[in-house]
Amino acid sequence: MSYTMSMLYGILADIVVLVHFLWILFLIFGGLIGIKIRMVKTAHVAGLIFAAVIQVTGWYCPLTDLEVWLRSRQSAGAAYGGSFIIHYLEKIIYVQVPGGIILFLTILLCLFNGWLYFTRGKKGRRRKDINGAP
Repeated sequence: MSYTMSMLYGILADIVVLVHFLWILFLIFGGLIGIKIRMVKTAHVAGLIFAAVIQVTGWYCPLTDLEVWLRSRQSAGAAYGGSFIIHYLEKIIYVQVPGGIILFLTILLCLFNGWLYFTRGKKGRRRKDINGAP
């Protein structure tokens, strides 16, 4: 494989890691935006459900599979795959803890966001009703 192709696979893998990190941040903090924007709420709830299903079934996230595939196409030689920043992002994304703890945290995150949407969404609807807006 040419150096250029190897580099391209490495860059694409780094982009996937960055997107994966942003996706995780969205799952954690998306409820704060979702209480105000319905489209964000829909994507956030769907993402949380997908994350819960992945944890319960033991599947891997498709972004993980894509990154592994891209890294397998990239030639070896570096001490770690990707850039300096990506190296540390991977340590955050692929933290080594038992699956039960990740499942527990995922359920906690879903419950917290359910509570957030139920309580904050309800208050927002009540304010609109009081002011006479639909």
